[in-house]
Order: sequence, then C-alpha cells, then structure tokens
Amino acid sequence: MTQVVSADLYPTNVSNKQAIADAFGRAASSYDRHAAFQRDVGLRLMTMLPSDLSHQRVLDLGCGTGFFSQLLQQRGANVVCCDLSSAMLEQAKRRCGTENIEYYQGDAESLPFTTGEFDHVFSSLALQWCDDLSFPLREMMRVTRDGGGIYFSTLLDGSLCELKHAWSKIDTYQHVNDFITLNQVKIALAQARSKVHHLDLPTIKVWYPSALALMRDLKGIGANHVKGRAHGLTSRQSLKRLEREYQNIEYNHQGLVPATYQVCLGKIDR
Repeated sequence: MTQVVSADLYPTNVSNKQAIADAFGRAASSYDRHAAFQRDVGLRLMTMLPSDLSHQRVLDLGCGTGFFSQLLQQRGANVVCCDLSSAMLEQAKRRCGTENIEYYQGDAESLPFTTGEFDHVFSSLALQWCDDLSFPLREMMRVTRDGGGIYFSTLLDGSLCELKHAWSKIDTYQHVNDFITLNQVKIALAQARSKVHHLDLPTIKVWYPSALALMRDLKGIGANHVKGRAHGLTSRQSLKRLEREYQNIEYNHQGLVPATYQVCLGKIDR
C-alpha cells in the first residue's frame, strides 16, 4: 500500500519552515553523497530500537532520502515516512518502493496522524530544525501507543564550534545555527511530560581536508540554512580567510581539520 498525503502545516514560523523545506529540497539529489555523519548518528540510534519490528507500525519522522526507513523495513516494520520536504519524500520513495509503506509530507510540530497510531517513532537529526523541542516531542508522544517507544537524535550546543569560532574572526554575521543545551533538552522532555527516558551524549569528530569541504557537506545535505542570516555576504576573500582561521584552530598529523558535533541520542518509553 502506498499513500502520499500533504498535511496542513502549523509551524511556529511558516516562512522559516518553508526556507528549511526549500533548502533540503534543493539538496535531495545530493544528500546521500554528503551524509556520512548523519548515517553514523542514525545507525547509533538504530541500536536502541528492537531488532525485530515485525508487523509493527513505525514512523520515520524527518525521513530524508529514506536510508533509515529502508533499514526499518528490513527489520519487518510497516514504515510511515514523513518529511517537511516533498523532494526528500520522492527520494525516499525511489529507495523504499511502495509496498507496505506510506509517505506523508508534514511538520513535526503538528503531525498528521491520529493519537496512538504508532508502535514506535524514529527521528534522527531532524528535530533541531524546530524552534521549540517540546512541540515535536509532545506530538511524537501523542502518536505513539502506550507501551511503545520514541527514539530521537538532535544536535546540542557546542556543535560545529570550530566553524563558528573561525567565522567569528572574520565578521559579525551568523554563519552557523545555534543549538540547544542539554538543560534545554531536559526542560523540553519535562514540558512534553516524558516520565521515563534515557539520553546518551556522544561527542563525534569528523575530519575534513579543509573547512570548505565541511561547508560543501553542509550544503550538500541542505543544512546550510541559517536562521536570520542575510544572503550574499560570503565573498571569495572571506572564504580564504575562513580557511586560514580554521587551520589555526586545530588539525591532525594528516593535515585534516575537525568538525565537532555534540549529539543527544534519546529514548522515551511511552
């Protein structure tokens, strides 16, 4: 069974959500070539799910190109793919097909599903694009049945610290998104009335041949959208300066520069 449904969206900031959807839509065809870090995080999150999901209905929220949707299928799940970007959903459909899978375009802050519809909800590196984490957490809990599980990953404050520091030496514009603190995650869980949960907090470093290679990866997955940033401000000269500043921060014996990510892996028992 296949179903493609466009839900009514009620985001906190419609224009910003549209800009995010557009950025990821433009990156849909290139995403998989640049998403090694995203796969790493999602695979870590997958270890927290049951190994056998036979006949269970599982929502992949922020499914992107369907990489994890396919893995959930392989565990026997009846998967529902949901993403803000219709272009991403098309990529997911190409990968996962149309048998025992459904596709919905929708917003994590206002999910187009009934209460208690899913056995499990899986969402990897999508929730950081929401203005208030408690909103999607509430919705994920609402659509999960009693006894089910919610599995999510998001980025925390300190992620991409090297890139942010290098840009701070060049101008006063915001080039890197801000990420929430661990305390804000805990507050959001409390606001969503999550009573039983577990958090893992790995620090992951990804090494690149240059700062520009990192920025190409961010653009390639659509994560180059920065809230409130004025466009057209990044000159070639600024990029050359960025490379020099980045090299001054840290590099390894192979001449590679790091991108540090502070990751939160969460499991909520419903």
